[in-house]
Amino acid sequence: MPIEIKVPSVGESINEVTLTKWIKKEGDWVERDEVIAELESEKATFEINAEQAGILHTIANEGQDLQIGDVVCTIDETAQKPESKAAPKEEKKEVKVAEPKEEQSNDETHAAKTITPEENIRRKKEDIKTTPVAAAILADKKVDSSKITATGFHGKITKHDVLDALSNPGRAIGKEMFSREERPEKMSNLRRTISRRLVEAKNGTAMLTTFNEADMSAIMDLRSKYKETFKKTHEVNLGFMSFFTKACCFALQEWPSVNAGLDGDIIIYHDYCDISIAVSSPKGLVVPVIRNAESLSMAEIEKEVVILATKARESKLTIEEMTGGTFTITNGGIFGSMMSTPIINIPQSAILGMHNIIQRPIAENGQVVIKPMMYLALSYDHRLIDGRESVSFLVRVKQMLENPEQLLFGKDPVKALLQL
Repeated sequence: MPIEIKVPSVGESINEVTLTKWIKKEGDWVERDEVIAELESEKATFEINAEQAGILHTIANEGQDLQIGDVVCTIDETAQKPESKAAPKEEKKEVKVAEPKEEQSNDETHAAKTITPEENIRRKKEDIKTTPVAAAILADKKVDSSKITATGFHGKITKHDVLDALSNPGRAIGKEMFSREERPEKMSNLRRTISRRLVEAKNGTAMLTTFNEADMSAIMDLRSKYKETFKKTHEVNLGFMSFFTKACCFALQEWPSVNAGLDGDIIIYHDYCDISIAVSSPKGLVVPVIRNAESLSMAEIEKEVVILATKARESKLTIEEMTGGTFTITNGGIFGSMMSTPIINIPQSAILGMHNIIQRPIAENGQVVIKPMMYLALSYDHRLIDGRESVSFLVRVKQMLENPEQLLFGKDPVKALLQL
């Protein structure tokens, strides 16, 4: 009797998943424990494996929503394994170019040579036909000819094709004029969850945002001075996230309500700092967690950021890596954001938004100077965080970013020495 492969339980609160991709196809032979499909829950992407070796018979389709316990496929373990056929050796076929006749002009004369199929294909790709006038315009305007839609005889790019592309700068080259095409696409489990949680956070919290700005000169100078040594010593780049994480950890311990969460009428205070970092993945925004960030060094934080960000891009984050978190940091600055009001990552009570670093004129000791400035935004739940706590928290983060030596003790080193 064929073995049934069912959707496994992936979390207490998860009842539905989506089959996103078949790794193995109908009728394929699969080995025991071999990955056969990818499933996506509202929190993460995970794989299912073959429980026995045999012939795979698919039941669910790609894009189909499944309940926990539903049968995804069956495996016929009684089937005989097909004999593997040795792959035929790839023979390079030679294409002979005839020896030119003597009466040909010098620029047409080539010695006979052998061209492999790969070289022949490459030559065809590079051989884009254009009229002389079109070629001149392309060269003058530095336009990639591969992005021009050709309408000329035998697929030639004409003068009209180039001028048409240049005269419509707001339209992607090659797109049909006045197109009215639409492309419906089912919302993924992850995107549906993001949508639901954002609406819940917006409507279910008393959210307010406070702003400040930080002079990033000291951190940028420090990174420039030590980045090579840091990378050589720790085998990881010294980024901005470690500075912000350390600053937030100190500030969170000074203002515990910012590190708390609500459970009904109960405020849950955390003596540890599990920092969630918002990461853009191919399937949407995910928020993996750096556990006990308050106990990690700068290098350990940077390594965690690299590991989690890489897993996010490859859709390899586990549910455990995305569960929990007491405070979130999001960096819209990498996309060029100047200012934003980030939405709280419930059930947390606050989120810090980093933004683009811009050279701006500011007043310093009565003089106008140019400094690399960053706007900071703290969105918080006013139900358990008052204005005093939120503003003081953000000011503390600003102070530590502008004086990164304070990140060693959480205060000015001189004051630490004097026990002030």
